[in-house]
Amino acid sequence: MLAAFCALTLLTAPLAHAAERAVGTLRFIGEQRIASGEMFRDTEVGGLSGLDYDPTSNTWILVSDDRSEKSPARFYTAKLDLDADAFRGISLTGVSVFTQQDGKPYPSRLRQVFARGEIADFESIRIDPTDQTLWYTSEGDCLTTHRDPSITHGSATGAFISRIEPPSMLRLCNPIGSGSRFNATFEGLTFSADGRTLWAAMEGPTHEDGPLPTPERGAFGRVTEFGRDGAVLRQIAYPIDAVVPVPAKGKHGENGVSDMLAVDDHRFLMLERGAAQDENGRWSNDIRIYEMDVRDATDVREIPALREGAFKPATKRLVLNLKTLSLQRLDNLEGIAWGPKLPNGHDTLVLVSDDNFHPPQITQLLAFEVLPPVN
Repeated sequence: MLAAFCALTLLTAPLAHAAERAVGTLRFIGEQRIASGEMFRDTEVGGLSGLDYDPTSNTWILVSDDRSEKSPARFYTAKLDLDADAFRGISLTGVSVFTQQDGKPYPSRLRQVFARGEIADFESIRIDPTDQTLWYTSEGDCLTTHRDPSITHGSATGAFISRIEPPSMLRLCNPIGSGSRFNATFEGLTFSADGRTLWAAMEGPTHEDGPLPTPERGAFGRVTEFGRDGAVLRQIAYPIDAVVPVPAKGKHGENGVSDMLAVDDHRFLMLERGAAQDENGRWSNDIRIYEMDVRDATDVREIPALREGAFKPATKRLVLNLKTLSLQRLDNLEGIAWGPKLPNGHDTLVLVSDDNFHPPQITQLLAFEVLPPVN
């Protein structure tokens, strides 16, 4: 009886350490990089698409979106040396392999047919504030495994515990031209500020919600609040920017949500990642951090197609366009997480880029001090 009461209290009462946060602007602290092709414990470090911080152990986790093609699907633990004055370094401390429900590592796409497993494509990862277990999104794969996007709950070492499946409108393995688009599904994940629920962001719109962003027009992506049991509690429409920078004639450009992070009970930081090719096919990135406010947004979970005028989307405020930092290189930033508190009480924020295991790209981590709003 006592154990049941404690479990009920955990899920119904706000977490004692739920953070009180407010975001005004960001002050850049510094950058660190992991060398292309760097090896750590017989694995190639790359494809880092999400990260999170555990203040109880001062440890970071970084998830790779390697589909078990370089090494089995995995995440790394690390220590980051940063304070208000400088971001001095990153030290990898461990690597853990994710396992499927049967306890086996995830197979590569080439070997999946014979291994009869599913393909991992993990994009965002969060540490559960109640017990330090892990929750991570997968974009799904219908070509070989008929697996929809999902949110997996795993142990602190990556062992499968349970899975949250998407509502039907967000499924990938639907008839052609309906549901979510390949490689534009669950890209962002965060716990609510009180730790009770999970919010997942689609990278782009579903087929029913309209075309992908273009240089002339943005799009609406769905952001869904889930209970820990997988129940859909709320869903809002997030306005994604048009493609910036504009691609050269005949070349490709894109924009979408790559991660999200709860600020308080109604505000979230949204990482939008734009990219475009120049006339020689070289990519450049335009990364923006917005603060989304869902207070007055329409719950769209019963609206099958998002058409302007039929609902009220979330509002957003530009916090930082990373182009203004004048970095030597701004790469494919995909993860965002709160870091340790500074002595002055301010939060830190860290971003990580996914180099796609492609040597011209880089793995960079950027650290910021969060400055409070000016009243």
